[in-house]
Amino acid sequence: MSETTAMDGHIGARWMKVSVRIRHLLEDLFACACIALITYCSFVLQAKLLAVSSLYLLIIVAVASRRGIWQASFISILAVACLDYFFMPPIFHFNITDPQDWAALAAFEFTALVITRLSAKEIISAGEAIFHRSSMEKLYELSRNSLLLDLHEPPGPQLAVLIHRIFGVRAVALFDKTSGRQDKMGDWRPDEDNAARECWLRGGGMDDIQTDTSYRIVQNASGSLGALALRGKLHPLVVDALAALTAIAFDRYQSFEKEEQADEAKRGEQLRTAVMDSLGHELKTPLATVQTASSGLLVLGGLNDSQFELVNLIDHECLRLNKLCARLLLTAKLESKQVGWPEGDLDCEDLISQVLASPTAEGIKDRIEVRVDESARDAHPDRELVTMVLAQYIDNARKYSAPGTPIRITARMSEGELVVSVYNQGSNVRIEDRERIFDRFYRALDSANSIPGTGIGLSIVRKAAEARHGHVWVVSDAKEGTIFFLSLPVSARRGQ
Repeated sequence: MSETTAMDGHIGARWMKVSVRIRHLLEDLFACACIALITYCSFVLQAKLLAVSSLYLLIIVAVASRRGIWQASFISILAVACLDYFFMPPIFHFNITDPQDWAALAAFEFTALVITRLSAKEIISAGEAIFHRSSMEKLYELSRNSLLLDLHEPPGPQLAVLIHRIFGVRAVALFDKTSGRQDKMGDWRPDEDNAARECWLRGGGMDDIQTDTSYRIVQNASGSLGALALRGKLHPLVVDALAALTAIAFDRYQSFEKEEQADEAKRGEQLRTAVMDSLGHELKTPLATVQTASSGLLVLGGLNDSQFELVNLIDHECLRLNKLCARLLLTAKLESKQVGWPEGDLDCEDLISQVLASPTAEGIKDRIEVRVDESARDAHPDRELVTMVLAQYIDNARKYSAPGTPIRITARMSEGELVVSVYNQGSNVRIEDRERIFDRFYRALDSANSIPGTGIGLSIVRKAAEARHGHVWVVSDAKEGTIFFLSLPVSARRGQ
């Protein structure tokens, strides 16, 4: 069946060529017949030479615009011969040396040449207009189809298929820098497996006229996204438009991917918040029961030294677990933005003294130095927030500072914000960890196995500060020491 179809197609093509030749021959014969008819009618009616020449000129213009310079030249010679034989004396004789014959022939030839050139330009312009209109229609179809791409799949393979089908190019290749993949369609040589990738590596586009291959960098306002390689007869402006449409498709895919990741992260955060909230509440009741029992055993007495030590250990660990549950519940509230911070009722110096009087600073009070600037003495920060942050900072200083080294707590005002810092000398916080240690459950590698902790405390500190439009950060140096900062918008109240 395929051979029959191919033979039918070959016969059809040959018949089309034959039919075109027959049509052209009929047109030439018709032009000759028109010359003959004009000659006969003009001779019978004894028309003047100028009128006959004008009629001949009309036929030559029509032939030149329709068939071209060679056919028009033949009709011009035929017209001059008719003029010379029938209308110029001596009639019924050829006088090829007559200057009038050569002048008429020159006029006819010049007219034929001008009309042919104008007709050719018009044909070229019409062809270009048709080509550009077709290209615009194809670009519109591609842009419409690109909006229907499945954004759950990489855009490269889908765009390659669309460009190959809509524009009918012999080959197309797309390189996506983000994923590092190249997708191809069509007839590429073995040495052109990485045509688009190599274009991206070169950092510039080009047009190879010999192979009809065009290369373009796919880029947006932020930079390069990949590269496009096409093989086919396409205008450079069309190739530029294809590169721009490809960049838009890549942009949409990346934006959609980021939105998906953000949605997944949001759902993950909501799930973690719910789990922490539930876990904190679920642990509260059994912990309270265990702590009550251990405290009761200590009150009843009658325990030997080993039993007393074990019960005391249980009571102490229950207290730690109770604090951990409180942190989990507070973190869940901070995630859901349910925490409201009341207006402070203590000035900054009294608040720091109250924190140092709590069990938080137990065992290191003799190492702690407090410096409150005059500008910060009348500041009244949020009591619960600063208490929680200071307690966490002091606990970190107790864990990570070198034994016997000083711990300094300072407070000062800076541009309407209270800046509280806790300084200690001990382990250095690496640059790459200075932001991440405020993430939930993150612990630096050099301390994760040596110092106990959960990685929750500093994340609560940051969430709490952000809930009050504050900010936390750390500065650390192996020689100078480590300083944890809290900046918080406050109002100073004087005369109280």
